[in-house]
Amino acid sequence: MSTLAASGVAAAAQIRHRGLPVKWLADSAIAVAVFLGGFVIVEPAPYELFLAMLLGVWALAGMRIPRAVVPLLVIFCLFETGGIISSFQIANWQRGVQYVAISSFLALSSVFFAIVILEDMGRLRLIFRAYVIAAVITAMLGIIGYFHAMPGFDVFTRYSRAMGAFQDPNVFAPFLVAPSLYLIYGILNRSMTMAPIRVAMLLILLLGLFLGFSRAAWGLFVIAAALFYLLLIINAQTARERLRYISLAVIGVVLVAVMLAVALHFDTVYKLFLERFKAEQAYDVGREGRFARQMAGYYLAFSKPFGIGPLEFGYIFTEDTHNNFVKALMAYGWLGFVSWVTMYLWTLIAGFKLLFRQRPWLPYFQIAYVVFVGHVVIGNVIDTDHWRHFYLMIGIVWGCIALETRWRRQHRPGAATAAHTAAHARPKEPDRPAIPIRKRPASP
Repeated sequence: MSTLAASGVAAAAQIRHRGLPVKWLADSAIAVAVFLGGFVIVEPAPYELFLAMLLGVWALAGMRIPRAVVPLLVIFCLFETGGIISSFQIANWQRGVQYVAISSFLALSSVFFAIVILEDMGRLRLIFRAYVIAAVITAMLGIIGYFHAMPGFDVFTRYSRAMGAFQDPNVFAPFLVAPSLYLIYGILNRSMTMAPIRVAMLLILLLGLFLGFSRAAWGLFVIAAALFYLLLIINAQTARERLRYISLAVIGVVLVAVMLAVALHFDTVYKLFLERFKAEQAYDVGREGRFARQMAGYYLAFSKPFGIGPLEFGYIFTEDTHNNFVKALMAYGWLGFVSWVTMYLWTLIAGFKLLFRQRPWLPYFQIAYVVFVGHVVIGNVIDTDHWRHFYLMIGIVWGCIALETRWRRQHRPGAATAAHTAAHARPKEPDRPAIPIRKRPASP
């Protein structure tokens, strides 16, 4: 089966002979797309416009879907089909179709990132570095706005919470989790020369995460960080390395506690922290609270197999679902619900066995996987179906699954002999550069 890795590399090689740095342009475009994901003040955001252009360019260049990524595409197609059917359950079906179109684009972005990662494993580092830069900038905007350090920066706050260059603090704060884990990994495992810079950036992200006052984001960080650190300890090659991880974890927890204590010295921070730190808010409980609405949605789903239409739940119950499973039932019907659950389970199961295999892409995969797990958990209390970074994590996980599939195919017993025999049986084709596979994880 011809893959994007083959067609893309071959096309790039042909054009490179003409003097065009195709590989550099492609990598730069991908980095810019990821960077723009941190700035979503208006919609359609620059991220959507630029990524749509990239998708068009890659399609014209002969993009083909690798076999390992086909299941993700099929699942998302079924999910969006459920949304289209649900849209025609309401009079204003155009509104529903528009909502599903956005969902379809985001789903396609996951497939795209999986494909470009399979094409060149080195793009994982590029993606995470662009992500970190965007996260630091948008976090600084939110922090400056929160403390009114500069005039006009109030636009980067909402409800007395840091919002960064986003429309909602509840999306801004979770956006900072994955790059925070990436910086933690760099501090623990990379050159000490860059450690002070990584620590400074991490403190900025953690402060932005805290000032977003999003309970879902706080929970996401705790879940993802705990799982990621546990994986680091499990995968450590020596007892000494495990002891170092544990010691540094204790130091890190102490530093975070100190930073939290300093932040709580500000009266406005302290009051809002006490209010947001409660397990249940007034809008969560009661006959018209969040959880009551969610139960009503489950009951309604029994009589509405095609759903009630995208966004219609909010018009009926005055508030949105704040639950991905209820959202799937209401906006995408039974077909969408089954597809969404299938995507969850397939990603979790297919990815789990990769968490303990020493591969060049292991740290990137582990970060994306634990952040995905965290989103599955917080998806019970908040809608994440239109979060751009969530689909980026899905794309990274599936890209690494595809990399593992190719790696196992290339390293299975007899693969070299079969390749040698096939080479002599067919006319020789031009050599195609392959991604080098190193025994130790590449430096993020």
